[in-house]
Amino acid sequence: MEIGVIFPQTEIEPDVAAIRYYAQAAEDMGFAHIFIADHVLGADTQFHTHPSLANYSQHSVVHESMTLMGYLAAITEKVNLVTGILILPQRQTVLVAKQAAEIDVLSGGRLRMGMGVGWNEVEFEALGQDFHNRGRRSAEQIEVLRALWTQEVIDFHGRWHNISHAGLNPMPVQRPIPIWLGGGRAGDSANNEAVLRRIGNIADGWCPNFSPDDAGRAVMEKVRGYAKEAGRDPAALGLDGRLRTAGKQPEEWVDEVKSWEEMGANYLSVETRKGGLHGADQHIDAIRRFKEVIGS
Repeated sequence: MEIGVIFPQTEIEPDVAAIRYYAQAAEDMGFAHIFIADHVLGADTQFHTHPSLANYSQHSVVHESMTLMGYLAAITEKVNLVTGILILPQRQTVLVAKQAAEIDVLSGGRLRMGMGVGWNEVEFEALGQDFHNRGRRSAEQIEVLRALWTQEVIDFHGRWHNISHAGLNPMPVQRPIPIWLGGGRAGDSANNEAVLRRIGNIADGWCPNFSPDDAGRAVMEKVRGYAKEAGRDPAALGLDGRLRTAGKQPEEWVDEVKSWEEMGANYLSVETRKGGLHGADQHIDAIRRFKEVIGS
């Protein structure tokens, strides 16, 4: 299992020096990847309500993820770059394909695309996209992305996309770039089931919203069942867990790492936010301490 870090952009300085300092420190410590959240707009909490606005309101610093990864590609050499999670259906599919191919070229094939359908209806409205069909539309978007990343010229005519004999140049290093889907949690709901089925049917891997416990294992087995129903090898579906360090003792970190390993996670993304830290220095110290506790 490879361990990476979640870029704590809402809690570090919004300047180029802090970004470079954190990214290069994470790479120098040997972390496998940097996981980068995506939001275009923050909704004003005086007019909008959602639990996630506690972290992603108009007051939250969130860099444009694709632009940020282009910069990180230039200042790092080995660490992988992961969108976590790019809100695909609020963006133009062909433009995402072009941007991702470019980042993959500039990074030498270090990109992994984590994608999701999002929760912030305000962003969809402002970007001129339909919030209510985002799940179904994202499946076709992924089909288009993979075609553009693997074929020099495509002729695609679907429900939401029409591309007539055109293609990308340059093509990405990875053909196709891996697509991992976000979402999926413990508990039953129609929306959750749709997400889990989509993951099992079309994802290369997934970044779930659960802990490595019995409830999490039950969700994982459900996704693997959907993969099997779709004629896919459930064991080939990758898993990227999340470990939040705040409020836990180092021995709890060790136990949680072991639990994710036992669940068969390929990757683990470590989050140091929501623990009262401020600035790049404190977050770098936090991931350094985690590294010292866990080891290589």
